[in-house]
Amino acid sequence: MTTYNEESAKSNLDNLNGWNYNDNGIEKKFIFENFSEALSFMVRVGLLAEQMDHHPEWSNVYNKVDIRLSTHSAGGLTDKDFNLAKSIDKLT
Repeated sequence: MTTYNEESAKSNLDNLNGWNYNDNGIEKKFIFENFSEALSFMVRVGLLAEQMDHHPEWSNVYNKVDIRLSTHSAGGLTDKDFNLAKSIDKLT
């Protein structure tokens, strides 16, 4: 499985909306109107991640959801992360 560094990830990041490279992974902050919307989004992402067998690192505080994607088994950023990020963006 090919891993990306910051430079090689650049073209894939250009195809995503608001994701940033950080420490061998990609991250994005999502902000919603309220906790219910944030929680609903997390449930939809969770189901999607389970289907794709690729699970995010994330946190939630009230209406904010922070997501970080990195393929731990590969030791860094892979196509699995970019594919999940694209699918997550389609949910918003």
